[in-house]
Amino acid sequence: MNPARFDRSALDAIAAQREVKLTTIGRRSGKPRTVTIWIATDGERAYVRSGGGLARDWPQNLLARGQATLRVGNRATEVAARHVADPDEARRSSRLAAQKYGRYVKASKAGEPLTKGETAVFELTPKDEGLR
Repeated sequence: MNPARFDRSALDAIAAQREVKLTTIGRRSGKPRTVTIWIATDGERAYVRSGGGLARDWPQNLLARGQATLRVGNRATEVAARHVADPDEARRSSRLAAQKYGRYVKASKAGEPLTKGETAVFELTPKDEGLR
């Protein structure tokens, strides 16, 4: 079964928004935790990443629970989070983020070790009808 995908209007909103809010549920506390993060899209998929790698709480919460709430502007949806384990896909997501955010995003080259940010890339997909 293929995962749900964001529709065109949601992807356009994601592309246009500089920052989004992601609310995860604490893996130990069970409490909601909201972070403001960058998001990138290739026009089909949406990616978030932690520049600090997997050591931060929100990526650990995503690994533990696999879901979150994504808020783009005043629209929100429940999302499933897939940790990107494929090095080529992780590097592609870095290039997408670098196109949007500039030199702050570091990308590795094929054959090099992944950057911290590339080890903590997640593809987000809507759990329901998408951003509402």
